[in-house]
Amino acid sequence: MRVAVYPGSFDPLHIGHQAILEYLTGPGGFDCTYLIVSPQNPFKDPSKALNARRRFEAACEAVARHPELRVKVDDIELGMDPPNYTIRTLDALRRREPGNEFVLVMGADNIEGLPRWRCFRRLVSEFEIVVYPRPGYDAQALLSELHALCRRRHLRCPVTLINAPLVDISSTSIRAALSEGRDASGWLM
Repeated sequence: MRVAVYPGSFDPLHIGHQAILEYLTGPGGFDCTYLIVSPQNPFKDPSKALNARRRFEAACEAVARHPELRVKVDDIELGMDPPNYTIRTLDALRRREPGNEFVLVMGADNIEGLPRWRCFRRLVSEFEIVVYPRPGYDAQALLSELHALCRRRHLRCPVTLINAPLVDISSTSIRAALSEGRDASGWLM
């Protein structure tokens, strides 16, 4: 089975995430998607880890409202010792399900920092990575720079841009709206 691995904080899960999920198991051609709620991104505020279980449960509820999606909210990272490096998650998935092919899904906002990720060489050598567009990021230019870097380092670079919808919404803007007392229900998944 070809499985899209879509990790993130998902604080909260919103219609932008939903559009990506619909694309992955529709036109994207994946058999299913594992939505991995990350307790703590090593590049972000460590206080996120405090609400990881709540974010996981909220993601389960949101996905349950959309049975047409072939999505499994996976708690694999909740049971792992920190730090939560993507390569460790992908390795754990391979051990747990050796017959599946796992493809990492990330937003264009992550391309520039990808070479700083733990075990970058292994990531681009052992896993396919698909990138979805994000507002404010020139995904083609960033991808060209990444491919050039990989060529200079003599690395395989199976990182491609997918034609997923561009939705101009973020969890940060939803949290800001909610903290100001504004209704954000139309943005939530």
